[in-house]
Amino acid sequence: MARKDLAQPSRREHARRWKRSKVSIALIGGPVILAVVAGSVFAAEGRDHRGPRQNQAAAAQPVAAATPDPKCTLLVPDNPLTAGGLATPYRLVASDPAQGPCREANPDQSAFVEAAILTPNGKLSVYNPLVTDKGTRPAARTARPSVPRGSTVGIWFGFNSADLTLRTSGRADSLAQGKCVNGLPGSVFGQFAYCNAPAFFRAANTQIARGHLRIPALGRARDGLPCPTTRDFSVVDQDGSDNVVTHYLADAHGRIAQNNAASRAALRKGTRLANHGDRHHRHNGKAGSATHGGPKDLANGSDNLLLTQFMDPALGCKPFTAPDQSSDGHATSALALDELSAAADQKTPIALVPQNDPMTLVDGRTSVAKTNAYRAGVDMPAVGAGADGDGAAFCATLFRDPAGIQRVFKDKTLFEKAPSPDPAMAPNLFGFLASRANQTFTNLGCDRLLGAADPVILTTNANGLVTDAVLTALSRTPTPAGTSPSASPSTPSADTDTSPAAAKATSPTSASGSPSPKAQQPHGDHRYGS
Repeated sequence: MARKDLAQPSRREHARRWKRSKVSIALIGGPVILAVVAGSVFAAEGRDHRGPRQNQAAAAQPVAAATPDPKCTLLVPDNPLTAGGLATPYRLVASDPAQGPCREANPDQSAFVEAAILTPNGKLSVYNPLVTDKGTRPAARTARPSVPRGSTVGIWFGFNSADLTLRTSGRADSLAQGKCVNGLPGSVFGQFAYCNAPAFFRAANTQIARGHLRIPALGRARDGLPCPTTRDFSVVDQDGSDNVVTHYLADAHGRIAQNNAASRAALRKGTRLANHGDRHHRHNGKAGSATHGGPKDLANGSDNLLLTQFMDPALGCKPFTAPDQSSDGHATSALALDELSAAADQKTPIALVPQNDPMTLVDGRTSVAKTNAYRAGVDMPAVGAGADGDGAAFCATLFRDPAGIQRVFKDKTLFEKAPSPDPAMAPNLFGFLASRANQTFTNLGCDRLLGAADPVILTTNANGLVTDAVLTALSRTPTPAGTSPSASPSTPSADTDTSPAAAKATSPTSASGSPSPKAQQPHGDHRYGS
């Protein structure tokens, strides 16, 4: 059944804003360099994301006119699973041009592609195909990957807004060539899609069984527990195992490049040439150039990035990595590697994608077929005995089990010392994780499924930053004392900014029997990025 446009725009927008608050960071030059950048997908709703070429007249337009189109389409190149297909940029276009353009350099619309390559002898590598606007050239030449004969390639997609649709490039049926899955007919997953993922995981599991591919042990975290995976209930939110670790570089004109030394050199050269012809540029240091800024980093907010670049370092853990052929061979994590690690070592309870995951809903209703299609793309078993994806059970484990959100609160001291993925939401990682859990309770519809109020009570300061949080029992409705902690639960109105910098009522619950704000938007994850 074709999906309807949802009848609750305020809840949909609430979810979309929280999705942009998943994880957006700059990782230029190495795996440990973490810096929140301008244009972060964690940006608050009111922040200006307009492109550099827009003039003052455009800036004067009403806010509604500047809101980026949340539905974009990626044109998949021919033969996407080959070396030539991987090196060919994907093209971003608006799904409905009447709703406005889609721009890859706009962090609220950026789409990302991540591939994993497995050779016949069990060697793994990562490659990030480029995404550019249709009709534009990359800012630098793409690196050509090595795909040895007999290799198996899997591709995964992430998106910083609501609905990403895959479409053939037009010259051939590239979706069929790549065995691409975007959801069900008429109901896309949202921010997630994949090509040839089931075949990739079958090949990887075969190589693991033969001893050719070895998955590193998880190790022990500083709290004495096993290091978490993407299927750990202390990591997941309303839609786990979604989005990717890929990030790109963008120049001042919105052209995109892969994150490697050659691209950075090309972008620096372009910047110098632009500055040379800029009449506002002076070399005496008294005036700056209008175009002198360096490349902008574009990152996909994801549970994967949150885990491997924030939670793991805080807990003293190390993720499973492989050489990134698009980034000078630097070791990197990736969705495929995270799922292989989780499948190998995650102990009970195991957080499998539930049927109330907003990305697996069809017209706001649960769908076994769509849940199974999603699970197949991340190497999870189909819905069945012991893995039925019951939403209430998922909520109960997440918020009642010591392996769930309780672990985040137990490790509060460790996470308070760690940087926040989004300083505009919280000053440290603990505040960010607590805010994320608070939103997840509502977005999964746990209030309705469990008949309980949100157990994660946030404290915000005058600027709306989450400065503290407490975890209460699910069996009672919390009554916070004073005015600093969040007051009674509420559902945001259509024109209310629910970003952390604006919202003081930070314990939202669903006002209706609907599964959740995200359940009301099958497009998926706003967070986490998600």
